[in-house]
Amino acid sequence: MSYVDEVLERVKAKNASEPEFLQAVEEVLDSLRPVIDANEETYRREAILERLTEPDRQFKFRVPWVDDNGQVQVNTGYRIQFNNSIGPYKGGLRLHPSVNTGIIKFLGFEQIFKNSLTGLPIGGGKGGADFDPKGKSDREVMAFCQSFMTELCKYIGADVDVPAGDIGTGAREIGYMFGQYKKIKSVYEGVLTGKGLTYGGSLARTEATGYGLLYITEELMKCHGESMEGKTVVISGAGNVAIYAAQKAQQMGAKVVTCSDSTGWIYDPEGIDVALLKEVKEVKRARLTEYAAARPSAEYHEGRGVWSVKCDIALPCATQNELHLDDAKALVANGCKAVCEGANMPTTIDATKYLQENGVWFIGGKAANAGGVATSALEMTQNSERLSWTFEEVDSKLQQIMVNIYHTIDDAAKRYGQEGNYVMGANIAGFEKVANAMIAQGVC
Repeated sequence: MSYVDEVLERVKAKNASEPEFLQAVEEVLDSLRPVIDANEETYRREAILERLTEPDRQFKFRVPWVDDNGQVQVNTGYRIQFNNSIGPYKGGLRLHPSVNTGIIKFLGFEQIFKNSLTGLPIGGGKGGADFDPKGKSDREVMAFCQSFMTELCKYIGADVDVPAGDIGTGAREIGYMFGQYKKIKSVYEGVLTGKGLTYGGSLARTEATGYGLLYITEELMKCHGESMEGKTVVISGAGNVAIYAAQKAQQMGAKVVTCSDSTGWIYDPEGIDVALLKEVKEVKRARLTEYAAARPSAEYHEGRGVWSVKCDIALPCATQNELHLDDAKALVANGCKAVCEGANMPTTIDATKYLQENGVWFIGGKAANAGGVATSALEMTQNSERLSWTFEEVDSKLQQIMVNIYHTIDDAAKRYGQEGNYVMGANIAGFEKVANAMIAQGVC
């Protein structure tokens, strides 16, 4: 049995109740077979894969808080510090009822490779809680965030572990958490990213993941003799990533015709009105039915259906495992040329394989959505230097990072005879840097 298969067998036996984590590990290790096989003796001796698939440490803790009716509520908080071989742990805090150990582990594992690809000195971690900020008052959100940070602050620091936002964790939540950290620790440091601009946040951080997704998509198209101009784009999601991906795509001359939320989706043949979408989602925090009600050209549909729309480019920007095999078949049948992931692992393994086998250019989330964490690292740099860069400076650095990521993963795929396999290229390029650092630092 090969080293990869041995490790996969052990990981599956040990983490049988964590399907998302197992999916992420299987996808990565399968694509690493060429580089592992070429260096099996070294990697086996150093137990690189065993160390890579086992987090450095995991924290799970109770988060009690009081709601507006005076009732005590209890949630579960998580922080998983996966690997800090190339820098302090870095990864977001997800606030969503679906959060559990397996989901946080999958996200933290993916973050190792994503952070490595940015070329910046940041390791992989992730955290969050099964708390849902939707429908909560500002006071309730503050109460939860303060309780959450009261425990989390024991494990993080500007040179140790630097959390950021994620699903459910925006500027409001980061602000409350930062204030509580500062109060408890009596220190003002860049311990969180995604902060407000008045207290250490970075310009372009809000736009970064969506913009970065389009910068790498544009480079992909350019290197295949295409441009974004005139292309029809379908996007899932209606959160931060989806909104700013739509905005940047339309700035590049493409037409974005869909978006979605947890209850339904919009088809707008005239192109998504980004200003209206921001009003509905960022200001009113409402459902997409309000977008349809205010936009005569828009059609609202219940349930799923974004991937049935004819397009040139598909950008899944909602959540994990949202693009299934049947969706991939529909995209291929409709002539889709490229799929680039704005969310973390939104495409199932069988759907990914189908897209690749049928000639669709596919860039996975480790590379395609790395713009968010890259700009978080740029925020860390500004905090360390007590500087604040202009939007244009940050955006320019972000664009260069994403262009570099495309060529890094393209080159890695070519080195192992897998030209055009950007999933393999991303995993190999991210892995090699981390593995070399682990070996250099000894058994730790």
